Amino acid sequence: MSGHNKWSTIKRKKGAADAKRSKVFSKIIKEITVAVKENGFDPEANPRLRLAISNAKGASMPKDTIERAISKGKEKDAASFSEQTFEGYLPNGIAVYVECTTDNQQRTVSNVRSIFNKFGGNLGTSGSLSFLFERKGIFAIPVTEDMDLDDFELEVIDSGAEDITAEDGMITVTTLMEDFGKMQKKLEELKIEAENAELQRIPHETITLELENIKKILRVVDAFEDDDDVQNVFHNLEITDEVIAEME
Repeated sequence: MSGHNKWSTIKRKKGAADAKRSKVFSKIIKEITVAVKENGFDPEANPRLRLAISNAKGASMPKDTIERAISKGKEKDAASFSEQTFEGYLPNGIAVYVECTTDNQQRTVSNVRSIFNKFGGNLGTSGSLSFLFERKGIFAIPVTEDMDLDDFELEVIDSGAEDITAEDGMITVTTLMEDFGKMQKKLEELKIEAENAELQRIPHETITLELENIKKILRVVDAFEDDDDVQNVFHNLEITDEVIAEME
C-alpha cells in the first residue's frame, strides 16, 4: 500500500476515535452547502452534492444534520463560500498543498500564512508546486461479508481503477482524475457505498526523513487541518511504517 493510502487509513481510524469528529462534520457540512449553492439541492442532478452526502454517511453523520446542511445551502442569505488553494514548503524541503473553503478570504490568507511562518515554512505562489503533485480519485470502501473481491476488482478495473489495495477490512481504489465520475457511477450501479471518496493531490515522489522530523512535519499538518477554513492538506512526506506503528 502506498504511503498516502497508509496515511489516509491512519487518519480515518484516528478521526473515528478522537475529538476531531466535530471538525470533520463541519468540513462536510461546508462542502454540502457549497455543492447546493453551486448546482442545486437535488442529489440526482448534482454529482458534487451526491458525493458530499455519501461522504457524510461514511463519516456517520446523522441524517437530520445532512438535511439541515442541504436546507442551509438553499437559503438566499447563506454564507457565500469560495475555494482557495495555498502552496509552499515546510522545513526539510517538504512540499505542502492546502485546500480551503472560506467565506472570508482575508482571514484565510492570514491564518494560512501565520501557520507557515510559525513553523518555519514558506508560502509560495499559486501553481508553484503543481509539477510535484497529480490529482487522483481515491475511494475508501469497506469490505462486506457478501463482497466477491475478484468480481469487484474486475468491475472497477473496467471503470478506470488504476490501483486497488486491500488492508484492515478496507479497499482503496485509485483512479485518474478524469475517471473519478465514472468510478463514482460504477459504485452506485453496484450499490456499494464508499466510506470516503475524494480527489486527492498525490505526490510524484516522496521525501523520507528521520522519525523526529516526520513528527514535526505532521504537527504542522495538524495545525493546518485544525483551521476551520481548511478542507484538505496534501504533502510529499513519506509516511513510514515506524510512524504508522506509533499512530495506531
